[in-house]
Amino acid sequence: MKAIKSIDDIRKRVKSLREDGKTIGFVPTMGALHEGHLSLFRLAQQHADEVVASIYVNPEQFAPGEDFEEYPRELDDDLAKCKEEGVAAVFAPSDNIMYSGRQYLSIEVDELNKYMDGGSRPGFFEGILLIVNKLFNIIEPDIAVFGQKDIQQFRILQQMVKEFNHDVQLVMGPIKRANDGLALSSRNAYLDAEQRKLAPGLYRSLQYVSKQIEEGAKNIQLLLDHQKSELEEKGFKIDYLNLFSFGTMAPVEEIEYDNKYLLAGAVYLGETRLIDNCIIEK
Repeated sequence: MKAIKSIDDIRKRVKSLREDGKTIGFVPTMGALHEGHLSLFRLAQQHADEVVASIYVNPEQFAPGEDFEEYPRELDDDLAKCKEEGVAAVFAPSDNIMYSGRQYLSIEVDELNKYMDGGSRPGFFEGILLIVNKLFNIIEPDIAVFGQKDIQQFRILQQMVKEFNHDVQLVMGPIKRANDGLALSSRNAYLDAEQRKLAPGLYRSLQYVSKQIEEGAKNIQLLLDHQKSELEEKGFKIDYLNLFSFGTMAPVEEIEYDNKYLLAGAVYLGETRLIDNCIIEK
């Protein structure tokens, strides 16, 4: 399998698939593919006839001082995995293709990015919306699959699809985990051996709080504060750990029935940032 580099060529490839009567499922990635990405390809295959993937490390979603230069780039290995999974085409453009010349326009996000990753990484979701908007316009997929691990991204993209009238159905794939519960991520490669042993602690904390909520616990903040203290004692640095409204992505202190919530956390082990979440419906 070869990477398709130009917008014209990927459009021609998608057009040829459509001329054969195929529906298109799209999975955008930044490469360094792991089993979590592959599970999204398989989910897309359940919803569409053919799958198109993109591999592009988008500079617009990295703030100064973040790991843009260090982010793993393994295109040949990624292409082999795509071929093995039956992906029909891989769009792997350069920065010059995706951002040719001066960019006069941008996309802003209101409210939905105030907390969680948006609160910690200013400009992050604006960069994601910019690239996904471009990719949707280039590929014009019938469905697009994103992972639950990046759930705030999924929620904001839901709003983009609604407000910008994209003719695409979004599908959220469940979090793929290692045997010890750690959510799979390309950035897990940054962890040293000792950090890797500690890393599943975030998921265990989320599991514990979720179980307490399901069993009727009322003082959620006390539960969260206790878990934060335990994680800090083990060497984690807390970015956030909280219960959020799924609709607004804002923190909540009390559970109301017939609502959907998100228990989510982001922590650092050394320089490595880990995120995880679980959905709670009452």
